[in-house]
Amino acid sequence: MAEGSNESSLPTGLASSDATELHVFVLEGIGEITPDDDLAALIAGAAGERMRHGDILAVTSKIVSKAEGRQVAAADREQAITDETVRVVATRAFPGGITRIVENRQGLVMAAAGVDASNTPDGTVLLLPVDPDASARALCAALRERTGLRLGVIITDTVGRPWREGQTDIAIGAAGVAVLDDLRGTDDAFGRRLDVTVAAVADEIAGAADLVKGKTSGNPVAVVRGLGRLVGELDSVDAPGASRLVRSSENDMFRLGSAEAHAEGHSQGFAEGYAAGITAAASAAPVPGASGTAGDAASVAE
Repeated sequence: MAEGSNESSLPTGLASSDATELHVFVLEGIGEITPDDDLAALIAGAAGERMRHGDILAVTSKIVSKAEGRQVAAADREQAITDETVRVVATRAFPGGITRIVENRQGLVMAAAGVDASNTPDGTVLLLPVDPDASARALCAALRERTGLRLGVIITDTVGRPWREGQTDIAIGAAGVAVLDDLRGTDDAFGRRLDVTVAAVADEIAGAADLVKGKTSGNPVAVVRGLGRLVGELDSVDAPGASRLVRSSENDMFRLGSAEAHAEGHSQGFAEGYAAGITAAASAAPVPGASGTAGDAASVAE
């Protein structure tokens, strides 16, 4: 695609047959991040001469949040979660408290709204970047300018998943890299047409990068090499970035937890039943001043 194109879709089968080998490695030596740190300079310094055209950098959201000053004092983490919550999806009590699955200000459905109390000083929590896609665009642009390389950037965070145990990393922000590979309209190995397959490649990259970054190693950035065909111009392939991965409410078949959906349905059914009862009672009530007999009608006529 040409520089400055407004195209946000991808050619079908963009990377389906080309990624026969991946090379994933961490960039060591980045260190602790503080507000206003130049992430591009730190990442480029840690990479040295190791990066190549077409590389994709998977950057843990924690260091982006720290650089953007999203580390806040929070004596009560629960209040911080409430402040970041737009919509409650599901809650479950457990011996130590309550787990809340919510939609946060970034439009992501996550446990605890993405508020993180790990790897931060006592009495503080980390909030997610205000706009992860904008953060990814700024970082990608700065890295491209600094290195002269055509790079992609994915900002990652850890989430749980419905129906599956454990957590994995997903892309919450992206720039310069396709987040979806639309295979609809192409044929499978047996010549059958694919009608629904759209690969969430940005999430797959985030998960692969987490295998080498780890959760406690202190290596917040990994380089993924071998998917250069997913990397494009900042103003074309990435708009609107990882937000494309968020399913719209009208297509969300599991918008509420089971208990919440049951409670909402019960409440709605009770309200409708009550309204129907009021209407029926009003219809059956006698009209004041009228007995309904022929004699009464005659007396009224007189």
